[in-house]
Amino acid sequence: MQGIYPDSFEQKVGFDRVRELVAGRCLCPIGLQHVESVQFSTDYSLISTWLAQVDEMKSICLMEEGFPVDHFYDLTPSLRKIAAQGAWLDESELLKLRTSLETIRALLSFFKKFTDRYPAIWELAKNVAYYPTVVERINALLDKFGRIKDNASPQLAQIRSAITSKQSSVSKLVQTILRSARDQGIIEQDASPSVREGRVVIPVAAANKRKLKGIVHDESSTGKTVFIEPVEVVELNNEIRELEYDERREVVRILVEFSDSIRPYLPELLGAYDFMGMVDFIRAKALFAIEYQGAKPIIKETTGTYLRQAKHPLLQLSLKREGKEIVPLDIELKSEERILLISGPNAGGKSVCLKTVGLLQYMLQCGFLPCVLENSEMGLYRKIFIDIGDEQSLENDLSTYSSHLLNMKYFLKNATPETLILIDEFGSGTEPSAGGAIAEAILQGFANTGTYGVITTHYSNLKHFAASTRGIVNGAMLFDSSRIEPLFKLEIGKPGSSYAFEIARKIGLPDSIINEATAKVGDDYVTFEKHLREISRDKRYWEKKRENIRLASKKAEAEEAQLTRELEELASQRKEILAAAKKNAQELLAETNRKIENTIRIIKESNAQKEETRKARQELEQFKQQVDEAAHNLNDEVERKMERIKQKQEKRALHRKAKEPAASSKTEPLASPPLTIGDRVKIIGSDLLGEVVGLSGQNVSVAVGNLISMVNLERVQRISTAEFRNANKAVTQPQVGTGFDTYKRRLNFKSDIDIRGARADEALETVQNLVDDALMLGFGRVRILHGKGNGILRSVIRDYLKSTPGVKAFSDEQEEFGGAGITVVDLDV
Repeated sequence: MQGIYPDSFEQKVGFDRVRELVAGRCLCPIGLQHVESVQFSTDYSLISTWLAQVDEMKSICLMEEGFPVDHFYDLTPSLRKIAAQGAWLDESELLKLRTSLETIRALLSFFKKFTDRYPAIWELAKNVAYYPTVVERINALLDKFGRIKDNASPQLAQIRSAITSKQSSVSKLVQTILRSARDQGIIEQDASPSVREGRVVIPVAAANKRKLKGIVHDESSTGKTVFIEPVEVVELNNEIRELEYDERREVVRILVEFSDSIRPYLPELLGAYDFMGMVDFIRAKALFAIEYQGAKPIIKETTGTYLRQAKHPLLQLSLKREGKEIVPLDIELKSEERILLISGPNAGGKSVCLKTVGLLQYMLQCGFLPCVLENSEMGLYRKIFIDIGDEQSLENDLSTYSSHLLNMKYFLKNATPETLILIDEFGSGTEPSAGGAIAEAILQGFANTGTYGVITTHYSNLKHFAASTRGIVNGAMLFDSSRIEPLFKLEIGKPGSSYAFEIARKIGLPDSIINEATAKVGDDYVTFEKHLREISRDKRYWEKKRENIRLASKKAEAEEAQLTRELEELASQRKEILAAAKKNAQELLAETNRKIENTIRIIKESNAQKEETRKARQELEQFKQQVDEAAHNLNDEVERKMERIKQKQEKRALHRKAKEPAASSKTEPLASPPLTIGDRVKIIGSDLLGEVVGLSGQNVSVAVGNLISMVNLERVQRISTAEFRNANKAVTQPQVGTGFDTYKRRLNFKSDIDIRGARADEALETVQNLVDDALMLGFGRVRILHGKGNGILRSVIRDYLKSTPGVKAFSDEQEEFGGAGITVVDLDV
């Protein structure tokens, strides 16, 4: 295959097995032919079309109902057969032609209905010709059982009528002969006629075969029974046989006539079947992608690779059978770091990493969805070379190392900046110092060429060379030195340790042997390996710190934006309250003036009569009292609203101060004398007031209304009885401030949330709000239902919880209540 080296490339990376798995999901031989003819391509437009088709079919399989999957018959051999004059399709082929053409019609109708939703597949379907008259003609010829109908032609109807008539005569005559033979004792009483070679015969005991005249057609396996065609029906059976010949000739004539009628449409019909096979092929690739988490990445016309959460499908299948989970890989090859040199312990996953890159890149350029996340970025390579495994040859007198060198010769000669090379155990197979020197020189040649590649090695000189050479970057397969076992995770940017002495110690080699080996390699090697482990450990620590800082910064920015919005809302509310108060005052003043004027008018009209004057003054006095009450209520309402705004502003300032990293981030411990049961306290950071009902070490139980909360001693502040009573009076008012709002929020607070199906950013925001509310309201435990799935949402949430202040611990729910699908969070309240 042009651009691929060696010829056994597919076997080395496992694509031959992928091809088998996809072929097993095909419905017809045409789809299988497409699978077998898959080839590596470098055409960006063609590859993009292939991937778009599979991605659309993946959506169809997951989301659409009614997609046709029955009767995918391959009639192309039969249609090619009738291209010759005089050839015909038999009844069984005609039946399959009818059902498969109906399937093609259903496919075209389906894609026509979703032209905008699935444009790539519609592009395949829109030029496919379908001839409903062919199906109509077949329906006119065949019955539902696939047999030519009697009325397919007048001659056929006449012949079949004659056959039926003569068969009836034969049946009657045979029954008469049968009764006579029973009466004569020639045959058994329970004997019945049967058919041999298309003729009606009577079973007769061998001893009586001379007593019944006729032709012997067969005998039983024991020879005790013979089957005789009575002489009286021989002529009738001969006539029936001749009519059957006539019937067959007429059926063939009808089939030839039908085949002649569709011969002009053969190219279009063959094209329709090729479309059906292509749909079958695309569907098989989509089903494979669904099962092995394949996705359409971002495709670039240039070179370069950035695989996110990459998985080798065959390893995934193998581990699934063992009940294990595969560890995905993140791999990047870019213009500044084109060659990735991977080192690390044996059985740590180096070769799997190399094969994963080769297989997924090859799958992409063959039109298969690689097993990566959708935000992965994959460029295209003109050539892909691999050197892996033992290629020694007895016939050609080649050792393993010689075969590797021949491969390196080919790589150096044919590699270009658009080539991807994959080399396993680079430099091994010969004396280490010489092998390492040759490997270093070859690696320099690849770097000079600008080739992309993934190379695995154990040689320390290559690790040093990669660290100081432009275009090459070290990578390490991580290892748990405490448990002495590989983690199968790739970390780019540093070399990996082989952990040879640790592994030897784990498998039980004597300490004397290990100590002697350590002395032989010298202090430089041991120190180098030690430093690698320390660098790995430190890097993981600081990366975790950096992630925690990033999350904290992101959270602080979000809270600052929220505070800004709330302050703007408070300013707006203040303006609205003052405007409303002013408007109410103006309306009240106008109503007062109208009432006074009305009172004066009544006094004047009554000529100052005492009774009328007294009555008017009384009404005016009542109105004055109403005005006073309304003004008082209005003032109270304005004051309450303004007080709520003031409390909110104070609360925001307190909250902002609590977030500052200065000494003020911690509340001073409660001053002496110590708290006692019955003291009134306020929970710092909220407007909740309560009474101390219990003390336990550094925690205090506070009764807030009908609820009792366990709060840390540093989060409560003693208040006077008068302050507590005044605050409780405010709670009894019809319209209340923030303290009562918090009280109602506590009553309505739900400690369980369901974020299944949410995107990661939406889920994080929901969890953040839940944790903040729980901490503010004093709830010590919350539950987050995220489901199991691939564990991505669970991982994102737990990474956030690790860096969140106030989270004491988190764990899986008990198995009977949801297990790993639910995270239980304990809060430090």
